[in-house]
Amino acid sequence: MTESAIVNARARVRQLTDLTARLTARLVEESKAFESRRPHDAAATLAETQQLANVYRRESAQVKADPAVLSAAPAADRMALVKATEAFEAVLSRHARAVEAARIVSEGLVRTIVAEVASQRGSPSAYGASGHANAGDGRAVAFNRMA
Repeated sequence: MTESAIVNARARVRQLTDLTARLTARLVEESKAFESRRPHDAAATLAETQQLANVYRRESAQVKADPAVLSAAPAADRMALVKATEAFEAVLSRHARAVEAARIVSEGLVRTIVAEVASQRGSPSAYGASGHANAGDGRAVAFNRMA
C-alpha cells in the first residue's frame, strides 16, 4: 500500500466515524424528545437530522459498493468505526420505538376525536315526515386511516 492510500483510507474512516457519531447524537436527542412527550422539540431539528441521514446513507452505499477503500486504514480506526456503527444501530432501534409509540398515540387521539364528533352529530335521517330532505349538519370531518 502506498502512503497516500493509507492516509486517504484513514481520513475516510475517521470522516465516517465522525458522521456516524453526529447522527447518533441527533437521534439520541430526538429519542429523548419523543420519550419525554415533546415531539415538537424533535421537529425543530428534523431538517438537520434528515441531511445527516442522507449523507450517511450515501457514504454507506459507497463503502458497501467498494469496501476496499477502507482496507488500508489502520485497524484501530476501522474498529472505532465498527463501534460507532454498533452504537448507531442501537440508538436507531430506540429511536424507531419512540417514533412508533408517538405515532400510535397520535393516531389514537385522532380516532377518539373523530368518534366523539361523530357521536355528537347523531344519526342522519334522510327525509322528514313531509317527504323533504332534512337539513344536515354542514360541517364535515375527514378521517384518513393512513399515517
